[in-house]
Amino acid sequence: MQRSIDWEEVRRKREEFWNSSPVYKAIYEHMKKQGYHFIGTIGVVKRCHWTREALVNRRFCYKCLWYGIESHRCIQMSPVAAWCWLRCRHCWRIQPEDIGMHWDETRIPVIDDPEIIAEESIRVHRQIVAGFKGNPKADPLMVEEAMNPKHVAISLTGEPTLYPRLGELIKEYHKRGMTTFLVTHGVRPDILAGLEEEPSQLYLSLEAWNKQKFMEFNRPIVPRAWELVMETIDLFPSFKSPTVYRITLIKGFNDSEEALKGFAKLIEKGNPTYVEVKAYMFIGYSRGRLTPANMPSHEYVREIAKKLADLTGYMVLSESIPSRIVLLSRIKEPIRHGKGCPDGVKHPEKYAWVITHEYEEMKS
Repeated sequence: MQRSIDWEEVRRKREEFWNSSPVYKAIYEHMKKQGYHFIGTIGVVKRCHWTREALVNRRFCYKCLWYGIESHRCIQMSPVAAWCWLRCRHCWRIQPEDIGMHWDETRIPVIDDPEIIAEESIRVHRQIVAGFKGNPKADPLMVEEAMNPKHVAISLTGEPTLYPRLGELIKEYHKRGMTTFLVTHGVRPDILAGLEEEPSQLYLSLEAWNKQKFMEFNRPIVPRAWELVMETIDLFPSFKSPTVYRITLIKGFNDSEEALKGFAKLIEKGNPTYVEVKAYMFIGYSRGRLTPANMPSHEYVREIAKKLADLTGYMVLSESIPSRIVLLSRIKEPIRHGKGCPDGVKHPEKYAWVITHEYEEMKS
């Protein structure tokens, strides 16, 4: 039985924290302008582009196509709004250089209660989708479904493994009958190894293929970060849940033959269930670090993914053109975690047809 939560007190503590210093206040105001909704004290939720697309146009994201995740019933959240051990050039999150201020990104200043984070993320998701009840283009039945979310993407911004009670948070969502996808850069293998409960699917984000390129592009602010990522890769085969390498393709950086051979070695080392090759998006604060030329077309993503498949023996299973992403797999059929897009692997065009060849997310 879930305990009663004093939401006014949660709100008071949150406001007190973010108003406690000019730096925190600046972070808060910048993120609010970007569409983030704060939960607990330092957690955040943001409506995904594909939530709207599902409700208004019945178009769905690649997680629906391949893994059955219903886009309109998916919460996009993070337990840590603005803390990470890396300052990746392609990241959209707010970094100290973006606003000319400094804060300690290595340690989160507040450890929120997992139950509060879970409950408030659901509350905020419901508030967001309730706004579609007045939209004449939205499917009313799907809006009602969306009021009962079934999935959580623990990613969005910051590094979720800096939250020490992550296993408890995953358990809170699972207790509510929800599935969880956890996305990490792998800098906290200790947290991953000690999870009380595994996520439904575990993602490792990769952009660099060796230590030199990692230091150059991911710009760690702690020692031994690359070695920690390698420890995470060593852990991957021990997970019972499906595992994924998300390789963000940055044109002109990690698309060379050397890079692909390096990624192939990392794939052999961690033996993930899937490899998703996804284009870098020229959005958020990354626009101050990279250029539109670094953003590859889907045709280019497809070409690079095929080369990687040839190097690794993984099968090219599917793609989603609007998201500029290609799925490689070592199993013939992806493990599905929901009922969405039942034949989406073989027929992605039924659920994610192309409206524009520009990145849709850039305009949402």
